[in-house]
Amino acid sequence: MMGVFNNLVMFDQHVAQNSEQSVVPDLATSWSWSGDGTVLTLPLRQGVRWHDGRPFTAADVKCTWEMLTGKSDDKLRVNPRKSWYNNLGEVTTNGDYEVVFHLKRRQPSFISLIASGWSKVYPCHVPPNDMRRHPIGTGPFKFVEFKPNEVIRVTRNPDYWKKDRPYLGAIEHVIIPSVSTRMLGFIAGNFDVITLQPPLLRDVKSQAPEAISDLEPDNANRNLIVNRAAPPFDNPDLRRALTLSLDRSAFIEIITEGQGEIGRAMLPPPEGIWGMPPETLRTLPGYGPNVQNNREEARNIMERLGYGRDKPLAIPLSARNRPVDRDPALVLLSQLKEIYIDAELQLVETPQWYPKITRKDYTVGLSTSENSLDDPDQTFYENYVCGAAHNYSSYCNPELDKLIDAQSMEADPDRRKQLVWGIERKLAKDGTAPVIFYGRFATCWRPQVKGLTPMINSLFKGWRMEDVWLDQ
Repeated sequence: MMGVFNNLVMFDQHVAQNSEQSVVPDLATSWSWSGDGTVLTLPLRQGVRWHDGRPFTAADVKCTWEMLTGKSDDKLRVNPRKSWYNNLGEVTTNGDYEVVFHLKRRQPSFISLIASGWSKVYPCHVPPNDMRRHPIGTGPFKFVEFKPNEVIRVTRNPDYWKKDRPYLGAIEHVIIPSVSTRMLGFIAGNFDVITLQPPLLRDVKSQAPEAISDLEPDNANRNLIVNRAAPPFDNPDLRRALTLSLDRSAFIEIITEGQGEIGRAMLPPPEGIWGMPPETLRTLPGYGPNVQNNREEARNIMERLGYGRDKPLAIPLSARNRPVDRDPALVLLSQLKEIYIDAELQLVETPQWYPKITRKDYTVGLSTSENSLDDPDQTFYENYVCGAAHNYSSYCNPELDKLIDAQSMEADPDRRKQLVWGIERKLAKDGTAPVIFYGRFATCWRPQVKGLTPMINSLFKGWRMEDVWLDQ
């Protein structure tokens, strides 16, 4: 659906690693900062129209961010992006074709937040309820229909403001829950592009050798969420034992056939810009290479707390009922047994998953953090500050929040990186949502598909599709 909308600015669709240096204009023609870095001014394109024919103006931008920050009467059902904009004071307009973002303090990476694929501009005149049924944008493709569990169809926007785009006449996003069925459909020539997990890539390469494939990190880490507000994991020693139980390399070998990475909250390098290098990561609690020593320490903790081989701690382990969560949850069950924890897997269907963990109706869970941006501000403000939308463990450390604000204000990348790594050390020491591993995903496409550039540090920002074409 990224192709239905436009951003104010966006990440260049042909630069695989998203960064501040790859941000380019979209609905805005340029941008400039005030001397103190707290006022961002963006002149807007003129002559742009929504898919229903209404003109796009600065009022639409103001409405969008008032809705995202919870200041408008119109509300989104779920709004994790609200935490992205805690530092946004207000948005003002200068006529119909200029908007100004007024920040409470300096935040150099704010431009990256609004360049994310999740930072689309919405029309003021269409209520959110109507947008859920029939979204209207200014983008290269118009929404046609959504058939649940079947297909999403979009068609070329003949009035797109880029007069020679898009090249494609229509796109069908076919929804097939079974990954094997999806793969076989691609091999049979039914689909032009497919994404899948690494174990299936071998089959594609052997049965469709002409296909082009790209295997990149998904910036979606599997992590352990713990309800630290309720017994028994209100005990920090017990949380530490959990952290020490993990054999991250075993997860990667079993789940991804070795095609994964060990990391913390930020995507590890070289694809990730802000992640810790391996030699630094290994100094964090539970990340050392000697798993048996870690587990021996964990067993000692458990024994001090009254547990043992003949008296294990019985707990429920919650996970979404989909392969990317269910499979690592099964591995986690066996690893927890190594430290006298007898967990019973409770699978939760996707519509119930987020409400369940948001209301803290779980003990321990295996979760996936699907980061939409490789930037510390998005990751920390959405997942780790007090009261954040995706802070499912209810972790709250006001001193850490101050450190997060400090890295957000830092303009020098090297100094900011050191601040980010300090935050990562603190989160690891506190056992906050221990990251188990980062996976990779494969994008495969037919040779006739041209102009597609998979992103290497985000799942969500390479699908505008306006430059993609078929050589037939």
